[in-house]
Amino acid sequence: SNLNINDVLGNYSLTLIDALDTLAVMGNSSEFQKAVKLVIDTVSFDKDSTVQVFEATIRVLGSLLSAHIIITDTKQPFGDMTIKDYDNELLHLAHDLAVRLLPAFENTKTGIPYPRVNLKKGVPPDSHNETCTAGAGSLLVEFGILSRLLGDSTFEWVARRAVKALWSLRSNNTGLLGNVVNIQTGHWVGKQSGLGAGSDSFYEYLLKSYILFGEKEDLEMFNAAYQNIQNHLRRGREACNEGEGDPPLYVNVNMYTGQLMNTWIDSLQAFFPGLQVLIGDVEDAICLHAFYYAIWKRYGALPERYNWQLQAPDVPFYPLRPELVESTYLLYQATKNPFYLHVGMDILQSLEKYTKAKCGYATLHHVVEKTKEDRMESFFLSETCKYLYLLFDEENPVHKSGNKFMFTTEGHIVSVDERFRNSLWEDILSGEEDSAEKTKPTEPKAANFSSNCNRVPDERRYLLPLKSNYMRQIDRMVGLI
Repeated sequence: SNLNINDVLGNYSLTLIDALDTLAVMGNSSEFQKAVKLVIDTVSFDKDSTVQVFEATIRVLGSLLSAHIIITDTKQPFGDMTIKDYDNELLHLAHDLAVRLLPAFENTKTGIPYPRVNLKKGVPPDSHNETCTAGAGSLLVEFGILSRLLGDSTFEWVARRAVKALWSLRSNNTGLLGNVVNIQTGHWVGKQSGLGAGSDSFYEYLLKSYILFGEKEDLEMFNAAYQNIQNHLRRGREACNEGEGDPPLYVNVNMYTGQLMNTWIDSLQAFFPGLQVLIGDVEDAICLHAFYYAIWKRYGALPERYNWQLQAPDVPFYPLRPELVESTYLLYQATKNPFYLHVGMDILQSLEKYTKAKCGYATLHHVVEKTKEDRMESFFLSETCKYLYLLFDEENPVHKSGNKFMFTTEGHIVSVDERFRNSLWEDILSGEEDSAEKTKPTEPKAANFSSNCNRVPDERRYLLPLKSNYMRQIDRMVGLI
């Protein structure tokens, strides 16, 4: 009866599936092979289970595809992860799941999918017509990989149609999107535009879809979205590490007017510095990351929602989320500044001190009181542990193999591979007759500052990434001093 929990869990060995590629990244071939065989032998999606389309896609579909790519990679960068007599079973499972999710895209007037689907019966008759932007618009990476592996355009086509539908509903005035939309009317039910829950991975996947598939329109949408975010959501001084004024902060605004809607940010927004690293806006990433790290230092965890005006949590639980660790890892990769190793150590020690339980790690019910819940989200193993491990393992094949990798929004690792850049259906997807231009994807450019794609200079590599007076300013802002 607890929909909030059960429609994520799905009754299909969620944690086992979600953790597959973590075992491979950690080089544990025996456990990886054992886990894959367990999935092949025991997992079925033929269940009378109603699941969230978004969660099933990023946690389950994404992991099955990632593990399949690892098993079939001829280079085997993580050691021998091959499975004896493997016959694409994980790919078949992924295909079966995706087919069961497809009814969510039917009978919607906008092409934006229903948020939930029953794996046996399709869309439940009492389904809501409302969905969040991130949930509907962050399916393209997994669905696109599946389409390109199978040579079947269906999955990529429905996911791309949903992204374009959402994009077409942005405000004429600000270019911003809201956070909750009616899938039949295209009317915005939630008019909040922000970077956290309900919106976060929509922006992430515009860029990551481009990185993986090389489709120019994805980059154009991302650059336009990033510019609008800078224009309307960003507050504080213009430069991160110089000048006067408040530290940069991204707030929640009304999508039509750009007016401030509330004074809280949520922990999911901590992914954004990592995305800024990918686009080359490292300086701005440093400032925003420092703000979230200051909150972590204060509580030993990130509250789900933090009110920066009241300097207190609005929603005090912490479900072992990975976003701050992810941004820490990506900032370390970009700058090699040891500061980020200290941040990682700090996070690791907090997790050990406050969340470790007899069997696993527990959600913190209250970041101040440090009470626990009997719950460990699957993303703790698929993301939080993986990013922490990679932060400290500088010799990992992810960094040393010469292969290029990308992480999905659930932290699943995918090789950036030519075969994902060649599709047989470009005309169908784009609606353009001439796809010749698409063969030369343009380089991504950050849309705001002159610091684009400049790495932090060597002379700053061993200094604090932020000047000490700005560090103190952020500490004061969250009530640390």
